Amino acid sequence: MRPSGRELNELRSVSIEIDVMKHAEGSCLIKVGHTHVLCSASVEDKPPPFLKGSGLGWVTAEYGMLPRATNSRTRREAAAGKQSGRTQEIQRLIGRALRAGVDRSALGERQIVVDCDVIQADGGTRCASITGGWVALRLAIAKLRKSGLILSEPVLDHVAAVSCGIYAGQPVLDLDYAEDSVAGTDGNFVMTGKGRLIEVQMSAEGATFAREEMAQLLDLAERGVASLVEAQKAALSAAGL
Repeated sequence: MRPSGRELNELRSVSIEIDVMKHAEGSCLIKVGHTHVLCSASVEDKPPPFLKGSGLGWVTAEYGMLPRATNSRTRREAAAGKQSGRTQEIQRLIGRALRAGVDRSALGERQIVVDCDVIQADGGTRCASITGGWVALRLAIAKLRKSGLILSEPVLDHVAAVSCGIYAGQPVLDLDYAEDSVAGTDGNFVMTGKGRLIEVQMSAEGATFAREEMAQLLDLAERGVASLVEAQKAALSAAGL
């Protein structure tokens, strides 16, 4: 029995509320169980310097966690004067994931920055950030198209992510903190709406895993991402997308 009482292949409850920020070109609040992430997408009219004159756009991400998003207060990284290695690794992952869903030539020479701020953490914050960040990105691109600044559709496919792992000897979908903190194997799966893999992060956290178990986790991830894509579609339908 999982601590939450969920079935082995059951996601936590998922909700995505769009247009939660007045000034951002795209925004949403995604809730995956008790993990809540505020995602916003900001359009900048010029690309980063290394892409100047290339005709290509860029999508990047920044990630942060509020001090009381966790059980005990975490010092703000701005107060510490530098980002942690974990923060840098996560925001690079989010950026790579979101770029995989965009035709950068159709985006034109501009940059979209997706900010993912964790309000409350209960496991799976990077996966929720990718899933919600794609919604914010999609909304921002829709505004660019509506304004006539881009003529062809840069969005190639949905992008979403989910965690899977071996908990109490069983492959499970969408680990919360109670499971993630003691899981023998932990993995994050980033996929497109068509089921194509973008990135897989897996590691043994105290017990090695077999090839067959990895295949079981991938099957669970496909199921989970498909459900998350449906949640994205349902949220965006309110904006006519």
